[in-house]
Amino acid sequence: MNASSISPLTATAEADRSPEDIARAIQQAAGGITENVEKVIVGKRETVELIVVALLCEGHVLLEDVPGVGKTLLAKSVARSVDCSFRRVQFTPDLLPSDVTGLNVFNRKTEEFQFQPGPIIANVVLADEINRATPRTQSCLLEAMEERQVTIDGDTKPLPRPFLVLATQNPIEQEGTFPLPEAQRDRFLLTVRPGYPSAEDEEEILLRFERRNPVDTLAPAVSGADLTALQGLCREIPVDDAVRGYLVQLVRATRDHADVRLGASPRASQSLYRAAQARAAIQGRAYVLPDDVKALAAPVLAHRLVIDTDTRLGGKTAETLVAEIAGKVPVPTE
Repeated sequence: MNASSISPLTATAEADRSPEDIARAIQQAAGGITENVEKVIVGKRETVELIVVALLCEGHVLLEDVPGVGKTLLAKSVARSVDCSFRRVQFTPDLLPSDVTGLNVFNRKTEEFQFQPGPIIANVVLADEINRATPRTQSCLLEAMEERQVTIDGDTKPLPRPFLVLATQNPIEQEGTFPLPEAQRDRFLLTVRPGYPSAEDEEEILLRFERRNPVDTLAPAVSGADLTALQGLCREIPVDDAVRGYLVQLVRATRDHADVRLGASPRASQSLYRAAQARAAIQGRAYVLPDDVKALAAPVLAHRLVIDTDTRLGGKTAETLVAEIAGKVPVPTE
């Protein structure tokens, strides 16, 4: 599959479409992206599908795990699967906000200031090891991630669409890291932790990378225009009132849990809603099930929670708390 093979999406985006047609178009395109990424990434189908969900929602992804498990490779493979502009920023303690957003430079020939765009001016931005930069530099992404714009010296510049940030970070226990503030984490649609591969997958990795890096020859699977069309189509997947009510109850339950100091925000509700629509469409369904909401609850909600210190020291994680909450909220049966 290549970028030009999904051009029928333009026709699908016309007014005479049905929810079933929309779901089929999204399923076909999402399957092509997934298969393309899996030419590089071994044995991580669930992880890749979560990132495809984020792509369809124009949501940002935080890849968190120990060094060496392929976070950056996964992000690059996803970026190469979309025929859009791509920039990578290596976050370090000495990185300045202007190194990311760009700055106005005085041109002596014209005697005027000219804007020199930073790497944030792109469709897909890889923020590698984002938590190695200082909080000041991290905060320069807040406006870009939420409002799809940057402000330089009082001048607001819109970012190209689609716009996605794929950020990687090492666990906060690693030396030389700065924890992301709550406002920063809340702007990520979901968090993905790839984890170590199985023995069989690790052997396949050795064989696949024996002679060359397959990401170097990876071709796009979808164009930027078609990805934008897909994102609009996902919003048209219907959600039943009962499922919507279940989603709201689930999010609100995180705010009332005894072990949670800060629960999920209304932004989290919107993120979970859009992600559930995308997951349903990826599976070829023109309707959202409670199972879609429950399957995405931990990736979408866990990184937004602030849990009590005693709870964390007792061995509980935000993921286990979300699973506990999801097990208690009544699931609609009709």
